[in-house]
Amino acid sequence: MKKKEVPQDDANMMQGKFREPVYSLDEDGNYTTVKSVGWDPKNAVMQQAWDHINEKVEETKQKVINGQLSPIAYYMEKNIMDVTLLSKYMGLWKWTVKKHLKPKHFNKLSENLIAQYADIFNITPVQLKDINALK
Repeated sequence: MKKKEVPQDDANMMQGKFREPVYSLDEDGNYTTVKSVGWDPKNAVMQQAWDHINEKVEETKQKVINGQLSPIAYYMEKNIMDVTLLSKYMGLWKWTVKKHLKPKHFNKLSENLIAQYADIFNITPVQLKDINALK
């Protein structure tokens, strides 16, 4: 696509604050990059992806409120993490993190482990333990 044809459909979620480089041809036929705020098909797909992520976060939130999962599950989902990634950040086995996703095991965690999880999620230990804040 030519430099003048690069889409500038400003309906993306960053509201024009983010421009990504797109390869295009300049007047001489050489490849160059042009900053684009997006184009409609890509924006639609990105919106669908974020809607799906937000639905999963809300589902997990309800499971935490209902006592089916620990708050770690909510913050893990909110930060778009999985057990494997979180276990690597924590320096723990995956099965250990899976165990901490259960409320009965979460409630027995040491303050040190709570603080370590909270640090990874960029929240305070109090926020991690406060289920009422999720409601």
